[in-house]
Amino acid sequence: MGKETAQKTNKPRAIRRLVIWYKRNSAVTSIVDTAASSAATASNVAGNMVSGAGSVVTTASNVAGNVAGNVAGNVVSSAESVVNTASSVVSNASSIAKNTLQPLVFDPLKRLQSNDNILDRDEESQSNRIWIAVDGMGGDYAPGPILEGCLEAISRFPINIKFVGKIEKVKDAAEKNGLAELLENEIDNKRLELIDSGEPIGMNEEATAVRKRKNASINVAMDLVRNNKAEAVYSAGNSGAMMASAIFRIGRLKGIERPAIGALFPTRDQTRPVLVLDVGANTDCKPSYLHQFALLGNIYAKDVLQVQKPRIGLLNIGEEECKGNDLSLKTFELLSSEKSFDFGGNCEGRDVLSGSFDVVVCDGFTGNILLKFLESVGGVLLDILRSELPRGRRGKVGSAFLKSNLLRIKKRLDHAEHGGALLLGVNGICVIGHGSSKSLSVVSALRLAHSAVNHGVMDNLNQLQKLQVLNS
Repeated sequence: MGKETAQKTNKPRAIRRLVIWYKRNSAVTSIVDTAASSAATASNVAGNMVSGAGSVVTTASNVAGNVAGNVAGNVVSSAESVVNTASSVVSNASSIAKNTLQPLVFDPLKRLQSNDNILDRDEESQSNRIWIAVDGMGGDYAPGPILEGCLEAISRFPINIKFVGKIEKVKDAAEKNGLAELLENEIDNKRLELIDSGEPIGMNEEATAVRKRKNASINVAMDLVRNNKAEAVYSAGNSGAMMASAIFRIGRLKGIERPAIGALFPTRDQTRPVLVLDVGANTDCKPSYLHQFALLGNIYAKDVLQVQKPRIGLLNIGEEECKGNDLSLKTFELLSSEKSFDFGGNCEGRDVLSGSFDVVVCDGFTGNILLKFLESVGGVLLDILRSELPRGRRGKVGSAFLKSNLLRIKKRLDHAEHGGALLLGVNGICVIGHGSSKSLSVVSALRLAHSAVNHGVMDNLNQLQKLQVLNS
């Protein structure tokens, strides 16, 4: 009875804290905007003074020679002093804003799940936490950054980790990265478990290597899902090997010919990303494959993205149904006749990020090129903006105020913010990370895995086998 009372008391308290956080954030943002406006005004006034003083210098030189010129020169010097003062105001305003915002503006979810005693610890009991198997040896920088991301995710989300890898290498990486004590604490708390394995499948190895090396880290992690010791698996290693391991170890969903990798792309509406699949699992596709991708994507968008009626698009070179290659034309016919989802027609490349579609289907060859292109956009866009900013004091002042906006733009376009892609069509939840994944990407990928488990994606995916089209 006491535990139930504590939970009821703490839940409203957590909600009140979150409301207060938003109010504070709004107030501080208003202060920063006011400071920015004042500093900008000061800069403009100073700039006008400099310009006026320059005119005085010219006029004075023409009229009265050196004496008036010296007087005007003093005016210029004074005006430049004002400019320096304005720049100092800008710098101080930026510093004050940063120091004020830093303790307030951060992920409220992290605060609610930290050691702040906002939520009752009974709500994070082991029975409510989800076990996720992680291929700790997969990825360009494994195992250090992968382990760091896992430890961070454990503190933020209601998950436990079965970390698969060569235990000696994992402990050495923990020691090197200053994670040894935290690792031991999480092991003692039974929120992380080290599972020994062999070497990983290399990035340059053939996917079929998973059949020969049964103790490879991805195989051991996949077996944990097959034996119901974990509810999802994550790997930043060889994506082809992960797909092969998933097919051999846990199998495909009945009626699905080829699994697909689905990646989330940003759109104009940052609260509503678009799911693009396939982005690399199948370079050569049949129309029936793309039809199945649409069925898989429709369920994912409903369950995980919480879109009530997802709009499906077919990536093509034109909106008209007569456009495209043979694959596109035949797939269009299949999708048009499908009654179980809302087919919105062809989606041109410029429409992928428009927000007009919730799911876009394509073959893996095209999808992978699209994915890799998008990954480069954020960095290139920032470089262009930096190069186009004006030079001199005014440019520096403008850059100071634009910095936070530029960082937000980069964050929205950064693939690390999404962390991974779901392998759809296999009989388990598998999240594939980018080979260059570091801790932020790992946290985001584990959040995706938790969300997929929490929303019962597999239950609805298993219902696909009842569709007539998959049994024909």
